[in-house]
Amino acid sequence: MFAHESGSGTPLVLLHGFGLDHRSLLPLDPTFERSGDWRRIYLDLPGATRSPATGMKSTQDVADAVVAEITSRLGDEPFAVLGNSFGGMIARHVAHELRPQVLGLATLAGVFVAPHPQRTVPPRTVLHRDPDIEPLLGAALDQYREDAVVESTDDARAFLAHILPGIEGADAQAIDRIAAHYALDLEPEDAHPKPFVQPTLHLTGRQDDVVGYSDAWNRIDHYPRATYATLDAAGHNVVIEQAGLCSALVTDWLQRMRREPRP
Repeated sequence: MFAHESGSGTPLVLLHGFGLDHRSLLPLDPTFERSGDWRRIYLDLPGATRSPATGMKSTQDVADAVVAEITSRLGDEPFAVLGNSFGGMIARHVAHELRPQVLGLATLAGVFVAPHPQRTVPPRTVLHRDPDIEPLLGAALDQYREDAVVESTDDARAFLAHILPGIEGADAQAIDRIAAHYALDLEPEDAHPKPFVQPTLHLTGRQDDVVGYSDAWNRIDHYPRATYATLDAAGHNVVIEQAGLCSALVTDWLQRMRREPRP
């Protein structure tokens, strides 16, 4: 499994969304750099640009492969894990399966209910249109507008640099195979019902019509050390659309982990 690494110190594993690659999370890297002493391991999940998906037929296969990859790279070394969207579902699995060595868990617009018809999501809402993005995005305009809630040229440039390359580089056949079996065999909180007491962040977008926000909140009792935040003027691309608040909340999560005794 390909990994882009930066920094040194305590390992932090980062897991991207479905049909994207590790570049979608690179806008967060300055936040980790400022926080210091974090070895960032950005994985390309199976089927992403630089990771083959041989034998991958389901999300459970991907989740098992990620656990094996982390164990191979880190052994029993303590680490933190952050996931975005589909990567949030995988991160929850990792955090519970490897709980004794996990320092903390963060999900950003994470999937908490896998089957789309069973998700509770708000209606599709666009709060601001920006005509200046149209010549900038060109043929990628429709892809950008699938999820955009607050359009801006800065967000459009971030989409072109960090989101679109992963979409174009994905293994479409592998993505289709996994999408057909999108749910884990068992939700991590149900497989491991003991409350998860490490510092946690669950960040959602108020206008996210892809995964919503209330499904994450339904798990609040399982995470007694969690900061829950639902940000207005943000959809599924909350990492880009609310970059400042996202950075502040991730920074707080990193600081909370530093104050905790190590496993």
